[in-house]
Amino acid sequence: MISRRAVIFGAAASCCPLTVGWGQPVGKPPRIGVLWHAGNAAEEHPYFGSLLEGFRGLGYVEGRSIVLDHRFPNEMPDLFTAMASELVASKVDVLVGVGSAAPYAKKATANIPIVFMYVPDPVGANLVQSVSKPGGNATGLTNFSVEVGPKRLEYLKEFLPTAKRVALLVNPNAKISELYISQGKTAAAKLGLSTHTFEMRKLTEVERAFDEMAKAGMQAVVVNAESLFYQAKEKIAQLAIAHRLPTCVWVREVLEAGALLSYGVDQRAIARRVAVYVDRILKGEKPAEMPVEQPTRFELVVNARTAGILGLTIPRTLLLRADEVLS
Repeated sequence: MISRRAVIFGAAASCCPLTVGWGQPVGKPPRIGVLWHAGNAAEEHPYFGSLLEGFRGLGYVEGRSIVLDHRFPNEMPDLFTAMASELVASKVDVLVGVGSAAPYAKKATANIPIVFMYVPDPVGANLVQSVSKPGGNATGLTNFSVEVGPKRLEYLKEFLPTAKRVALLVNPNAKISELYISQGKTAAAKLGLSTHTFEMRKLTEVERAFDEMAKAGMQAVVVNAESLFYQAKEKIAQLAIAHRLPTCVWVREVLEAGALLSYGVDQRAIARRVAVYVDRILKGEKPAEMPVEQPTRFELVVNARTAGILGLTIPRTLLLRADEVLS
């Protein structure tokens, strides 16, 4: 037997899939709360636009068939907590948590469906029970950066065959950093490298971290996925170049700020895919039964401009393997 509610959902989907929200009266657009991590939409570029593009691609019209309520905590723990609580109190239909914002969204509600993105280890972050069976009110998309972290060390070694000492820039406030460190040490040992950890808890600590790297005689830097580092990407690139430290990062957009190498996923595509997950929830699917989506393709991008500034020659092997070389 098909319920009247199912008929309503089916009819709405056939003509305009975005006009009926999950748990919403007919005609009232669903409200989606988005908890970002940076200070404003410009600092979330290009992912802010990619998320909106994803909703438009599904037929949503903002303000008419959907309402997006954005919050920008600017990497401040107190604001993350307060803004997550605000969105929950306003009774949004779905809550989207971006990167380091996702655990705050999870702490704020056990009832409102949550879709997260850019979370390297959703199980370790206590967002889901497993990637195949989330089992709670959260699901989403991982950028799987923990799995490709060792590959970044490998590419740096290929670029700098004589290098021995590599810095790992980590945020100790992020639980995932422990895994970055342990995996980095294991991978480094196989490559004849030693890794050394340098901490950055907030934006104002980036200069100190790079000064310490230089004093410790580091020869290169690996920067793994972390929302805080995305916001500091221009400063990280400037300091890396100033200290003559070749840097491998996790995503193309950080490389474009001036890093030497990036190896990771297309995060713009992930932002667009978030809309698909939200749409499925609005149509009645439960996050507990929606497997976390993991990327299957990773991109190696080389910044020839930065290589020139650092006086480095790009190895032919990397040129042949690179998905793109920026000049």
